[in-house]
Amino acid sequence: MKKLSILICGLALAACSTGSNHEDLRQFMDNAAKGEKGKVTPLPQVKPYEPVAYDVGNLVDPFKSSKAIPEKAKGGGGEKPDFDRPREPLEAYPLESLKYVGVMTREKEKASYAIIQVDRSLYQVKAGNYLGQNFGVITKVDEAEVALKELVQDAVGDWVERVSSLRLQGQEVIK
Repeated sequence: MKKLSILICGLALAACSTGSNHEDLRQFMDNAAKGEKGKVTPLPQVKPYEPVAYDVGNLVDPFKSSKAIPEKAKGGGGEKPDFDRPREPLEAYPLESLKYVGVMTREKEKASYAIIQVDRSLYQVKAGNYLGQNFGVITKVDEAEVALKELVQDAVGDWVERVSSLRLQGQEVIK
């Protein structure tokens, strides 16, 4: 049985290979390659290497990060916060954890007090009080929000002002 299948395969291969059936294919290949020429663009001219001397005598050390900061920014300029003043209770919490839940206006004092909730405790604050961990001082209290001016350090160490606000919880503020 095996010999018969091998014999049939051999005869099929022999039948396919005999004859000049591929002459037209050979002719096409010869004609197609006649007009083709390879085009290779020349390589660009290489400039000769010129070494540069590095004199380390009085130049900046490239591996010291303190040298990357400009001279004027090293002192941590800008308006600095008062580190000597006593801390208020709401300065211990990040601004994201504080909730503005209400406002109270006293006619005698002509002042508005914001009611701030932290965990389960309520606090009364007004303009001038400190809030949050970024030395935020309250600049305005109204029915919609509590406006803050915070002092934060930027990448070079300068103190810069940033304006933030706490919006009244449960209401949508339209501006």
